[in-house]
Amino acid sequence: MNISKVKDAYIENIVKDEYFPVSYEELEQEAKKKMSVGGFGYVRSGAGGEVTLRENQESFAKYSIVPRVLRDVSNIDTSITLFGKTYPHPFLLAPVGMLKLAHEEAELAVSKAAAAYQVPFVQSTVSSYSIEEVAEVSGNSPKWFQLYWSNNKEVSFNMVKRAEEAGYEAIVLTVDTVMMGWREEDMKNRFSPLRQGVGKANYEQDSVFLSSLDSQDSESIIQGILDNIHHPSLNWTHVVELKERTSLPILLKGILSTDDARLAVENGVDGVIVSNHGGRQLDGVIAAIDALPLIVEEIKGEIPVLFDSGIRRGSDIVKALALGAEAVFIGRPFVYGLAAAGQKGVEKVIGNFVQDTKVSIALSGVSCVKDLKSIRLIKS
Repeated sequence: MNISKVKDAYIENIVKDEYFPVSYEELEQEAKKKMSVGGFGYVRSGAGGEVTLRENQESFAKYSIVPRVLRDVSNIDTSITLFGKTYPHPFLLAPVGMLKLAHEEAELAVSKAAAAYQVPFVQSTVSSYSIEEVAEVSGNSPKWFQLYWSNNKEVSFNMVKRAEEAGYEAIVLTVDTVMMGWREEDMKNRFSPLRQGVGKANYEQDSVFLSSLDSQDSESIIQGILDNIHHPSLNWTHVVELKERTSLPILLKGILSTDDARLAVENGVDGVIVSNHGGRQLDGVIAAIDALPLIVEEIKGEIPVLFDSGIRRGSDIVKALALGAEAVFIGRPFVYGLAAAGQKGVEKVIGNFVQDTKVSIALSGVSCVKDLKSIRLIKS
């Protein structure tokens, strides 16, 4: 894309009569006005004392870009290729469950907004609309499915089968949620969206899950979800078995250890996502951006390394890509956009990230994503 078009969009943002929040901080405050206390607290908060939640962002600030100048950056190519598919931008929308907490149209609105930009939408297992409902409204746009393992593993396999049949392009197995993190904000608010049934849509339409219940009333479905969603026995043998049950690429989300990254390669995993779940699981763990270069060095290009946790602006995306990530995930910002203005709000957030990322890449002194790995970062 010609960088002058980005400049035009920047000017347009300034002169428009109707202002939409641009910064992450403004988005968060706008979402707070629209969401319930419990819903906003659930999305905003982290585990424990929220040390990791803060560190995810503060650690980004410790990395400084050393830009190059006097290079032709009039045409910027932000496209990336993952698993044989080319996408126009170097970011995906992270899996976030129970999006009805933010807006009634939830995943339907988000998937349509993502489709407008051909940005892959990663749908959560605990979504408010089912795989099939999302696929129907978003057409052939790129979509991945995030899997929370079930104690009844046949439920997991069937959900993956449904996603594959619906045209989803990859499976993201989250591996850092074998049990719920210690989330003090939810306890203070006495808030459990799972118990409220906000994330039950995929289970309600899963024949294997329903056949495992004695009754299929709403209360039994919710209890069945609670019985399945925590899975402390999950281990590498399940990952291998999952690989055997689908032809889709399998990525593991929640990798922070170089030892686990190596085991992922050895067990035939197709990609890893460096993530601490946005600071929502174990408090006090390494900031995701600090773990990223260690894992990139361990894997050495054998499989793609993607990044999640703490992305707030285009310069954050540039830093993660410069440290070796093939692509990044955006989470809370698009949820806040959803809360602020539904599908249009998500589109605005995506559009701002597109523009901010292109400007940040150009001002770093390169013209395409792959060349960002040549940009030097200094850590203070």
